[in-house]
Amino acid sequence: MRTIKSLSLRPMSTGFTLRNRLSEQIQQITKCDPPKKSTVDPTTVELHSRLSNKWWNVNGELRALHALNPLRVQFVRDGLANMGFKVEYPYLPLKGIKILDVGCGGGLLSEPLARIGADVTGIDASSELITVAKEHAALDFSLDEKLNYIETVIEDFAPDNKEAFNAIVASEVIEHVNDKELFLKCCTSTLKPGGSIFLTTLNKTLPSWFGGIIAAENVLKLVPKGTHDWNKFITVAEMQSLLETYGCKTKLIHGMFYNPLRNEWFWMTSTVINYALHAVKRKVQK
Repeated sequence: MRTIKSLSLRPMSTGFTLRNRLSEQIQQITKCDPPKKSTVDPTTVELHSRLSNKWWNVNGELRALHALNPLRVQFVRDGLANMGFKVEYPYLPLKGIKILDVGCGGGLLSEPLARIGADVTGIDASSELITVAKEHAALDFSLDEKLNYIETVIEDFAPDNKEAFNAIVASEVIEHVNDKELFLKCCTSTLKPGGSIFLTTLNKTLPSWFGGIIAAENVLKLVPKGTHDWNKFITVAEMQSLLETYGCKTKLIHGMFYNPLRNEWFWMTSTVINYALHAVKRKVQK
């Protein structure tokens, strides 16, 4: 007599069950955080990182940036003085001022600001440039406790440093970032009401394309090829509009001109190629 084996029957998935499973999976996916926005262009960070061992060579590939320092320091110093900051020590005119240098690179602007009294925090996305900045600052004992360098980006730094600084400096930086709205929003959030933000950059014009890219990179070799992308340049009007959105009113705009024959920068009325902008964060009305 043949034995008939009993078979264990598994419940079959119905269309209803399948739809439920798909629905659960979709819900899990939608619960995930959206991709985080970033201001950083990895290609630009890599390009500047490759220059880390040449950063402090005044006659090297960054000589034009070195030559810009006198104007940049003057711009910050005069801007703060015009906003009523009282100088108590003539030899340390920025004593008592907390400055955030966003995109500080190897510390080219951070150091001179600290030497005239400011407490400076420099941030940059490049670990190589932050290392260079720290090593160079260590050569000058007068900078002890005046400079603090951090490898980070402004969107990560800002949440824990709201309204912490008297002044923000972002010099020759915003023309390299991916998200200008996020960049300025985060910068201004770290600024105290009544504080100043100082920016220098390239205008988005036909002359800036010719002068800042064709001439500077390809003909005169003033900066490494590929340093700039004209599509990332920002006009004066766009900059002012974004700053206004984040509660900052423009106080002063200067045009800047570079003479490669003398390796020297000058102020000028025209902002057609380069410009410097000083804006102030509005105080909260009580």
